[in-house]
Amino acid sequence: MEETRPGRRTDGGVRAAGVALVVLGAAVAVLVAVTTPWHALRGGAPEVAPDPARDFTPAQIARAAAFDSAVSLPAYLSLAVTLIVAGVLILTPAGAWAVDRLRGPWWVRVLLGVLVLSAVSLLLKWPLGMWYETRLRAFGLSTQDWASWSADRLKGFAVQAVMTAVMILAVVWLARRARRRWWIPASIGAFAFTIAASFVYPLVVEPLFNDFRPLPAGPLRADLIAMAARDGVPVEDVLVADASRRTTALNAYVSGFGATRRIVVYDTLLRAPEKEVELVVAHELGHAKNGDVLSGTLVGGLGAAAGACLLFLVAGSPSLRRRARVPSVGDPRATGLLLGLMTVATILSGPAENVVSRAVEARADVHALDLTRDPATFAAMQRRLAVTNLSDLSPDAFEYFLYASHPTPPQRIALARSWARQNGLPEP
Repeated sequence: MEETRPGRRTDGGVRAAGVALVVLGAAVAVLVAVTTPWHALRGGAPEVAPDPARDFTPAQIARAAAFDSAVSLPAYLSLAVTLIVAGVLILTPAGAWAVDRLRGPWWVRVLLGVLVLSAVSLLLKWPLGMWYETRLRAFGLSTQDWASWSADRLKGFAVQAVMTAVMILAVVWLARRARRRWWIPASIGAFAFTIAASFVYPLVVEPLFNDFRPLPAGPLRADLIAMAARDGVPVEDVLVADASRRTTALNAYVSGFGATRRIVVYDTLLRAPEKEVELVVAHELGHAKNGDVLSGTLVGGLGAAAGACLLFLVAGSPSLRRRARVPSVGDPRATGLLLGLMTVATILSGPAENVVSRAVEARADVHALDLTRDPATFAAMQRRLAVTNLSDLSPDAFEYFLYASHPTPPQRIALARSWARQNGLPEP
């Protein structure tokens, strides 16, 4: 096939893909730089240092640290297994060997290959998942039994496997059809797929894991709708998720955009004082008002398009394909190589996404403070969330870099104190 016949057209295809990668990467960088609120507070806000000891008791700090210590090992081991499996698929012929033993048309072998190779990773990590779950139960964060836990894990695996299979099948098909230029339709398709998934996910995937109902009529619902109207954010409804059947953690989030945008509140959060619930929802309104889901989706779409170009360049490397025993990207035996490369790309992009996410979350916190002008309740809400969810109050630098998609609770409370000083209100 085309990858086995080097020549000027192949070199031209590589150069064009490289140029497209640079252009798309620059577009992502510019969009992130423009849309990310690197400074959540206005200029001149006084600095307030985060201090866990100021807001949490020694017992609470010790319990959070104990929980972090208890779950860190299974979490890191699971990450290690993921990387090892990906490395084996990229650097050895194991993936090609496995797919070569499957039977059927090329597209069936690709789909079965994704399922089989993903299932191997799932099975290897299953005991680690059980270990992690026992730690959640020991600290009172999980309310699931093993049947419910297994069902959720299998549903999550199915969703991920289907999405991955669609992407890899498209890449192999395009490589068979478009040959040296398959990165062009792949980039367009990756962008479109990301946009479509943002619309579809809240309507199709979220109901697989939770049942949703409108927040019942009453003072809280009326106050939330009125607050949204005052904020100028069109909210059709506020939904309650039955999260208590699997966790005691408190949370709320916004997903989708346009017709699919909704604010979702965990039923566990409704046990908190109404003022604190209102502040959590005010934070979510901040995401909606600032178009965080839309801008995040656009960045993700452009990043996916750039990823398709990068995949063309890396997966097309003759030395890498020789090592993996893959004749060409258009061969079903490339399934393992593609799966491994996509896995590594997802892991490596995580820390950069977290940097942006933390800034966006800080802006939503400032929005909640601007809307409610109640830093005392904001601080009380952050303390409740941190203690109930056993949030890491002082993560080490590596954990913060790798996993933290939100500022730490002490950082968020310090932000509220800085906001209060800037606005001439009593400091919480």
